[in-house]
Amino acid sequence: MKNNHINHSGDLHMIDISSKEVTERIAQARGSIILNDKAFGSIIAMNNKKGDVLNTARIAGINSVKQTASLIPLAHVIPINSVIVDFEIIETENKINCTVSVKSEGKTGVEIESLVGVEIALMTIYDMCKYLDKGMTITDIKLVSKTGGKSGDYLAK
Repeated sequence: MKNNHINHSGDLHMIDISSKEVTERIAQARGSIILNDKAFGSIIAMNNKKGDVLNTARIAGINSVKQTASLIPLAHVIPINSVIVDFEIIETENKINCTVSVKSEGKTGVEIESLVGVEIALMTIYDMCKYLDKGMTITDIKLVSKTGGKSGDYLAK
């Protein structure tokens, strides 16, 4: 059986990973959100009327990693060993960088899971701050690195 999502008739199917080896797989993704002064200030001062923005976004990122197979149609349900969601505050740019690292021992990678975690964490920040800034920009979401699996390691340039 070919290892792709399209069969001989052109129909989409989930890839059969039963013959793949279980290996430790780690992926890290990153993205950013740029906010106006009021929205950024509400996060830094921890006085956003909707609550603790970064901790809420952290939980949203973790939960979304665990729900990736429900969101991405052909993604496999995989065991998640750990999820780390970190934020870097760049005050000179009113910018928050989000990095999500995902670790699993399984037959398929966690790249999509780490990317989904970043996107949902950043969208949660947007949701909690939209009353102060509807013009926030979510940007530069990308895979930073991945290890494990048949395709080997990847490190973004």
